[in-house]
Amino acid sequence: MEDKDLNPTELENPSEQPETPAETLAESAQSHGNDQMEQLQKQLEEAKNKYLYLFSDFENFKRHAARERIDLIQTAGRDIVTALLPILDDFDRAAKNGGLPEGIQLIHHKMQHMLEQKGLKNLNLKPGDDFNADTQEAVAEIPAASDDQKGKIVDVLEHGYTLGERIIRFAKVVVGK
Repeated sequence: MEDKDLNPTELENPSEQPETPAETLAESAQSHGNDQMEQLQKQLEEAKNKYLYLFSDFENFKRHAARERIDLIQTAGRDIVTALLPILDDFDRAAKNGGLPEGIQLIHHKMQHMLEQKGLKNLNLKPGDDFNADTQEAVAEIPAASDDQKGKIVDVLEHGYTLGERIIRFAKVVVGK
């Protein structure tokens, strides 16, 4: 057997040609580049997911903070209006029992109007209306004069009020039984 120097062009099968160090390095870099590209894709996907999660969390926080702010404003208003209701009741009783001088009637009307502008609404109950435990508190029951007055309001002792959609004071009524 003779020893011959093999020339890459002389090989029968070109795929059997030995690789040069540059080709080996290029393949290594390419495979390393693919791994690095996959890692970068994963990091990008993780960063996107993290961003979406934080963005969603921040939006929820903003909505919650706005809701709390509105509740705080309504609660502060509700406390003031609730504190003024006994004064309004005193005006109503004075007007019903002996009448009020004209100046006091104007003050009563002005206060009532101002509270209505702030969202206060009277439940406007009167004797003969059906009793409703959702908006009224029965403080007494008396025998009804007739069967059609059973379960009906006989007298309104204290008016009930709503502020916005919420009941801030139940009406105190006497019910026929």
